[in-house]
Amino acid sequence: MIIIPMAGLSSRFFKAGYTQPKYKLEAHGKTLFEWSVKTFEDYYDSEKFIFICRDVYDTPSFVASEINKIGIKDFEIVVLSSETRGQAETVFLSLDKVPNDLPFVVFNIDTYEKEFKFFETQNDAYLEVFKGEGEHWSFALPDGNTSKVLKTTEKVRISDLCSNGVYGFKSKEIYINAYIEMQRESMGELYIAPMFNFIIDKKMSVHYKLTSIEKHIFMGTPTEYTDFLGTDNV
Repeated sequence: MIIIPMAGLSSRFFKAGYTQPKYKLEAHGKTLFEWSVKTFEDYYDSEKFIFICRDVYDTPSFVASEINKIGIKDFEIVVLSSETRGQAETVFLSLDKVPNDLPFVVFNIDTYEKEFKFFETQNDAYLEVFKGEGEHWSFALPDGNTSKVLKTTEKVRISDLCSNGVYGFKSKEIYINAYIEMQRESMGELYIAPMFNFIIDKKMSVHYKLTSIEKHIFMGTPTEYTDFLGTDNV
C-alpha cells in the first residue's frame, strides 16, 4: 500500500505569488501531482493508493481526475475538513483505511524519484536516504557501515544521509504507537522522521535504503519548481 499525504498549505508558493497549490502546477506537460506519483508507476496495477487531501481549491475532484488519467487501479481519497499539525498527523488520520498487518509506504507530493523499488530488507520501519549537503533535510544516523539506523533528526545534520521522503512501516500499529508517543512530547509541527526514534527505542528493526540524489527531482519550493521548469533531462 502507498499513502500520499497532500494536506499541506503550499504557503511558500502562495507567498511567492502563485494562486493555486503546488500540486496543481505544471511542468513538462504534467502536473506536479502526476510527477510525484509517477515515482510509483511500476505499482499502478498492483498496489492500493491512499491520497489524503483537504477540501480546498477543488482538490478532491482534481485528485480523482489525475488518478483516472494516469491509470491507478485501486485507490481511495481521504478528504480532511481542517488543517493538520503536519505530515505525521495527516497520515495518522488515514490509517483506519489500512488493514492491521499490511506494510505501507508514505511519500510526499513534491518529489519525483526515478526507478523506485520497495525495500526488500526485513525491517519494522525504514526510510530512503541519499548522500547530500545542507541542513534542511531529515537525517538518519547509521550504525557503522550497516544499514541499521541509530537515530533520526529533523533539520539537524547528524550525518550525510538525507531523507528523500519515502518512509516504510511494517504495520499501522508500529506507526500509531510511535505517533502517539511523539505527539505527546511535541508542541510544534509533526514530522514523520522523528517518529523513528520511538520505534528504535523499542529495540525494533529500523533500516535505511540508500538511493542516489541524481535520481530525484525536487519540487517543494518555488526555486526548486522553477529549476525543474528549466531542466531538459526529465
